[in-house]
Amino acid sequence: MNDLEKKSFYSFLGLYIISSFLFLSLIGFWYYTAQKHALENEIHYKLEHIADRMAGEIVMAHMHGAPRKKMEIPKDIEFALIDTKGKVVEGKLVKPDVTITPGYFTVDDYNILISDAPKEHLNISYVVVQSNTLKEKLHMLKDSVLIILGFVSFVIVVIAWVLSKLFMKPVRQRVEQIERFINDVTHELNTPITSLSMSTDQALKAGECTNKTLKNISISTKQLYDIYRSLTYLNFSSNTEIPEVIDVKEVLLRSIDYYSGLAEIKRIEFHVEAEETLFAIPEAQLSLLFGNLIGNAIKYSSPRSKIEISLKEKMFRIRDYGIGIDPKQKKEIFEKFKRGTSYSGGFGIGLSIVKEICNEYGIEVELDSVLGEGTEFRLKF
Repeated sequence: MNDLEKKSFYSFLGLYIISSFLFLSLIGFWYYTAQKHALENEIHYKLEHIADRMAGEIVMAHMHGAPRKKMEIPKDIEFALIDTKGKVVEGKLVKPDVTITPGYFTVDDYNILISDAPKEHLNISYVVVQSNTLKEKLHMLKDSVLIILGFVSFVIVVIAWVLSKLFMKPVRQRVEQIERFINDVTHELNTPITSLSMSTDQALKAGECTNKTLKNISISTKQLYDIYRSLTYLNFSSNTEIPEVIDVKEVLLRSIDYYSGLAEIKRIEFHVEAEETLFAIPEAQLSLLFGNLIGNAIKYSSPRSKIEISLKEKMFRIRDYGIGIDPKQKKEIFEKFKRGTSYSGGFGIGLSIVKEICNEYGIEVELDSVLGEGTEFRLKF
């Protein structure tokens, strides 16, 4: 990855992880707080239940004049019975200096509930129930939450890394396409510029221009102009021109004449049949449409072959006898920056421009091609 891709990758990764951790922290805090309140209530109700049972046993024993039954007290609970004189007659106070008043409170690590439910039956004024298990349970809860948060955080980091890779994949593909496009454009520009430079140097040395030199200059200029037209369309294709009804035949014949010099270099013959066809489309875009198809036909045709072009019954047909297109490439041949082959250069925008223009003006495109035998494009106006 280049520096820009790395910056995008780590920015997305960091944003995803930080936002996920903030959300996860809020969930963890909410869960811990909710469970803490639940444990506090559980301890409170447990102590209250035990105190009520003990008070009930005291009252029942006093009313029936029978000995008080011994209750089974959980091991994690301490209790004390306080008589009317304020003395502990059974059990023990874990905090001897605690003030004996009815209520529920916490002293150090102990939760203490003092109940006056015995109402001085059997001379017992208060039942004191004490427990220090809440702190231990909260520690266990905190450890559990931290472990779960740690595991989930690890999973989030892994998911974030994978998502970042997936997020960057199309970006990387696009960057590679653009880099390849720039290299292809540079290569395509190099040929006509070199030819122009050599032709002008020869003309300057000879002091005159031969027909061959003028033809080379003309062909190179046209190649540069084609590249310029394609790049201009890519930059300004969103600016829709107002279509006018024109004769498609006239534009087609001008395009064929325009590319005849390129065809002569490869000894390619045009076989043309055309009839008047009226259609509403900007002339510049129709010229670009024909130019890309004719230029491609010349580029991928075998030397000393022919190109058949016809315009009849509102259908344009162009057939070459060149290298053809691999069936696997047909589906993506109209995508931007996609090339069916590296044969004869190109930078993969010609057919994408053809498709965009056809889509914009409702022209149906059909393609037939056999690898090694040639390609035929059909446009239905």
